[in-house]
Amino acid sequence: MFENSLVIAGQIVSPPVRKTSPAGIPHCYLVLEHSSQQMEAGFARSVWCRIRVIASGQTITAQTNNLELGMTIRVSGFIQRQEMANGVAQLVVHARQIERF
Repeated sequence: MFENSLVIAGQIVSPPVRKTSPAGIPHCYLVLEHSSQQMEAGFARSVWCRIRVIASGQTITAQTNNLELGMTIRVSGFIQRQEMANGVAQLVVHARQIERF
């Protein structure tokens, strides 16, 4: 089995959307913006990205209840390809843990 894990920190740039699936599973959707300086091949590199985060299930609901636009958080989870309604695919983070800074 291959490893799939990601830890990324940044600012919430879209208001968290909370929904419950027909099966009764709570979901929280948000967009995280990350900006930092990373070292690569001995040189500093500016890094910037926006990535969708999905937090699903009762276990993580308490970690998402008080999230708001503009908060800085750290998300630990795994990445998954998700196809949008318009047919465009993107990577999303499925959160296992969310920490506020």
